[in-house]
Amino acid sequence: MKEILYLEIPTPDVDLVKAWLQQGYQPTIGEKIITPEGFRLRFGGGSASSDTAAHLPNPELSPERFAELSVFVWSLQRTTYLKVFRWAKAAIAHEQRFLRHFVPAIRTRFPERYPEPPQVDLSKQSIFEALAVAYPQTVHYFQKMPNGEYDLTRVYWWEQRWREGVKNPQAPKQVLFRDSSHSTPPQFDLIYVGGALGIIHAAVMARLGYRVLLMERLPFGRMNREWNISRSEFQSLIDLGLFTPAEFDRVIAREYVDGFHKFFDANNPPQAKAGVLHTPTVLNVAIDSEKLLRLCGEKLRECGGEIWEETEFLKANISAEQVTISTKHLPTQTEGSVTGRLLVDAMGTASPIAWQLNGGRAFDSVCPTVGAVIADGFEPGVWDANYGDVLNSHGDISRGRQLIWELFPGEGKDLTFYLFHYHQVHPENPGSLLEMYEDFFTILPEYRRCDMEKLVWRKPTFGYIPGHFSVGSQDRQVSFDRLIAIGDAASLQSPLVFTGFGSLVRNLSRLTHLLDTALKHDLLTANHLDRIHAYQSNVSVTWLFSKGMMVPTGRSLPPERINAMLNTFFDVLATQPPAIADAFIKDRVTWTRFNGMAIVAALKNPSLLLWIWEMAGAKDIGRWLGNYFNFGWNALLSWLLAGWFPGVLMGLQPWLEKRFPALWLGLLSQAYAMTYGMGKSQAMPRPPVRGDRPQPDRPASEKQVVNL
Repeated sequence: MKEILYLEIPTPDVDLVKAWLQQGYQPTIGEKIITPEGFRLRFGGGSASSDTAAHLPNPELSPERFAELSVFVWSLQRTTYLKVFRWAKAAIAHEQRFLRHFVPAIRTRFPERYPEPPQVDLSKQSIFEALAVAYPQTVHYFQKMPNGEYDLTRVYWWEQRWREGVKNPQAPKQVLFRDSSHSTPPQFDLIYVGGALGIIHAAVMARLGYRVLLMERLPFGRMNREWNISRSEFQSLIDLGLFTPAEFDRVIAREYVDGFHKFFDANNPPQAKAGVLHTPTVLNVAIDSEKLLRLCGEKLRECGGEIWEETEFLKANISAEQVTISTKHLPTQTEGSVTGRLLVDAMGTASPIAWQLNGGRAFDSVCPTVGAVIADGFEPGVWDANYGDVLNSHGDISRGRQLIWELFPGEGKDLTFYLFHYHQVHPENPGSLLEMYEDFFTILPEYRRCDMEKLVWRKPTFGYIPGHFSVGSQDRQVSFDRLIAIGDAASLQSPLVFTGFGSLVRNLSRLTHLLDTALKHDLLTANHLDRIHAYQSNVSVTWLFSKGMMVPTGRSLPPERINAMLNTFFDVLATQPPAIADAFIKDRVTWTRFNGMAIVAALKNPSLLLWIWEMAGAKDIGRWLGNYFNFGWNALLSWLLAGWFPGVLMGLQPWLEKRFPALWLGLLSQAYAMTYGMGKSQAMPRPPVRGDRPQPDRPASEKQVVNL
């Protein structure tokens, strides 16, 4: 017996596939025999060789008489898989002829489909009524959540916003305008739009004495994602004086003993199987995100900052002296405006500013991510709360996506689940949160044993995590005159390891020091602000790995392909010292370690290079080589300069910054690029912490800011 075909049929209706196999499909050769899960195909002509006949107990039972193909299907991950096995000891004469007819027939009958959500008019029906037919499981379980109707409306809104941007990339809505008019002095130094990642940075800048306003479209403090980090990474917030160690301990929901990485490999070739990768100091601290946001909000207000919640950004008019932001207070539909020296875009993937600045190439990839926090309902022994499941797959490609799970225990009995996949941004297939949620609620019992009706749902977790395949630090526009983007709105890297919360925390000292310098010297034009970013050469090369985890739109891959690639690479990490895996996942991989791991992976599984070539193509391979050589050049500069240049530069600060502030900002940015940008944050001298400075005197008119 030998497997000769394995493929995925992109439909959750396995019964429809069985009916087609048994009744609809008519092979051109052989005798078709119906079976419960498909059919057998018996060949009268037998195998290509009859040498095995002599080994049979009864010579009359020849391979010509009993050579068959067995075709059967099964359902997993809300899709259908099919295999064909040969029941013979040698190749059957007509099996290839059968496959050449059979595979195109399947692809024609069951093509790839990319469904779109129905149009919803909430003035005529509830979100539950509007989506019940297309997404029955999603509606059923959102109805069990405390704020389910609001949250499902949010999911739908986010998906529609994302689809609009992907489908009309050449004509993004204009929200930034030049303004030559003169106006009164600005009311704020910094205006942040977006209250999740934005509030962390805003609180730090408020402690430095800046007049800070934060605008949030939602009620402030509500999060649709949870955050995980390690103690060493969070230390940067403590070093900046934003939190004390005791305050950090209060926002920890759970700290794990270990975290696991394991991808499904039952159908992989031997060289693409892997053991479990243990990462005890990666994402091992679960943060109570809403408690963290509330604490940051309190610190912002203590320093004189303001928070305008349920206030939507409409547009920004930018002049030489300030930026004027038009707003709408959503509960009252009241429009207003506010002025500031600098606008900080922290609106994430839905940011209309990011789409306008980058036009047709806002993002190259995305991770549509869904999940939920479940408070109770799992049987004892399903999961040990001392451990996190960092990356896990329990099946192969499903409807053009390699689904990956994460599981992080939280406070008490809480378990936070995520389901995501790496996705090519394509107008015909933008990536769907609602489709993912229908998968999530259907296949969760496959991943972790449970009775879905017994689970107690606390809240959903969802979002789009974007990626940009940068060739260099200037490859993506993240700034404009008097405007800068942070977090997912900036999205300078692949989402493989570099996502909003972790990236911001790891680079917060860098961003704060540079932005403080720019504000002190009023260096707020695009050419100066463009030096303030979190780009890392050592991380930019990883986008090729995420490219290798995406099924190109309109193509079908061998179902096991992505799991095979993941297992090849993660098995290399599993066999290295723990510090190497820790450094890679925390954006600290060096040039030598990156090359060493790449060589070991290629030797372990030579097919890996061909697979990447097939999925990425010559154009993207060429782009990636630009990344690779840029990484090498920056690694050389870092090796030559990082050990002494930052220290010398900081020694020159009193003289240099006072006389040549623009030059100082440029050199400081270069020092951070060769340290933080190469995963060597420890090589950069820590700037002095400057906090709680007195508020500058302001005219009374500036203090009377109307909170919409």
